[in-house]
Amino acid sequence: MSQFETFQHRHGMGSARTKVISVTSGKGGVGKTSIVSNMALSFAREGKRVLILDGDLGMANVDIMFGIRPERTIHDIVSGEASLAEVLVEVSKNITLIPGGSGVFDLQSLSVFQKQALLDQVSALGSQYDVMLIDTAPGIADNVLYLNSAAQHICVVVTPEPASITDSYALIKVLNQRYRETRFSIICNEVKDEADGQALFERLDSVARKFLYVSLDYLGSVPTDPVLRQATRQQQLVGKSHPEAASARAISKLAQGFKGYEPQVECKGSLQFFWEQLVGLA
Repeated sequence: MSQFETFQHRHGMGSARTKVISVTSGKGGVGKTSIVSNMALSFAREGKRVLILDGDLGMANVDIMFGIRPERTIHDIVSGEASLAEVLVEVSKNITLIPGGSGVFDLQSLSVFQKQALLDQVSALGSQYDVMLIDTAPGIADNVLYLNSAAQHICVVVTPEPASITDSYALIKVLNQRYRETRFSIICNEVKDEADGQALFERLDSVARKFLYVSLDYLGSVPTDPVLRQATRQQQLVGKSHPEAASARAISKLAQGFKGYEPQVECKGSLQFFWEQLVGLA
């Protein structure tokens, strides 16, 4: 029995593994939440069971995209006011949300007993979910770094705006130097077309290869689309309201890009490992 299989057996997780994907960015306003929400919809339509963690704590808004108002958030779990099961909200068929809220830094200051209690609740989820999507806050704050470093796949959303490119590089650099992360998937958003997205990726990749020991993978691009902007303003998922829109098809293609994509670190492919890393017990 391999080390990973032993790990799964110890936590009662069976043979199934959850893909844990963080979607992050160096700066705000690049469309992370819209991409996360519509990717979740795409996964769900394929029959995948999706869990979303709204990690943009303090500015959490995944719930808004699905048109709901959660009564409890992750802060209630950390504070002991609610169990994980009580916080989970089904926002669409095959899609469950852990709503964000203030207090992410409490995760690092929990007692060993509190951390273990949280992990026991996560273990109870077993292998219920095929994919976990994490919508992080932008930037390089500690909570953003924790969420990304604990994920199996790190996706960085970048736009043609110079500040977005610079800040994306800074985020990749910090994750590489402080957490030894070496592989990142790049999503180019708000580009003219696929060629424009490829060119944007190559600009970021050339700088990263020159100064960092990292590998950047081009996951794909999402074109500038007025239909997407209108849907977002109306708090709708473009994949649901306008599934044939260019942006909706592009985001669906992003989700397809994870088929057959395996991590370099096998043990990162579980919810248990993600939470153990996040609260500092791994």
